Amino acid sequence: MEDLHIQAGRSTPEINFTAESGQLLMSGESYPENSFEFYQPVMVWLKRYLARPGCHASLVIQLVYLNTGSTKVMMDILDQFEDAHLNGRDVRVEWRCEPDNDRAVETAEEFREEVTLPFTILELEN
Repeated sequence: MEDLHIQAGRSTPEINFTAESGQLLMSGESYPENSFEFYQPVMVWLKRYLARPGCHASLVIQLVYLNTGSTKVMMDILDQFEDAHLNGRDVRVEWRCEPDNDRAVETAEEFREEVTLPFTILELEN
């Protein structure tokens, strides 16, 4: 399976999904005009990846801002991880936040409450 790399744009995050390691990294800001369109390749890639026998995945998120559309898509991504977790897959989420960005920490905490899979919130050092 090929890796997925999407360069960061003015209003879109950088996305690096590496099939061999199972690490899925999303960083930057996410406020595209059409979140569902922007994230469609991510959703397709993730669905194919998580369907592979014996796969494991860690989603590492370092998003400083998400608009409403991106928040909805992020929940869809977390739902895919939750389904994989409930089906016995080794999946986890690590959400990295700047300690002085209270809104980012709150957002991560809200997402963590929606899933049962291993979900860690790390406050980055300044």
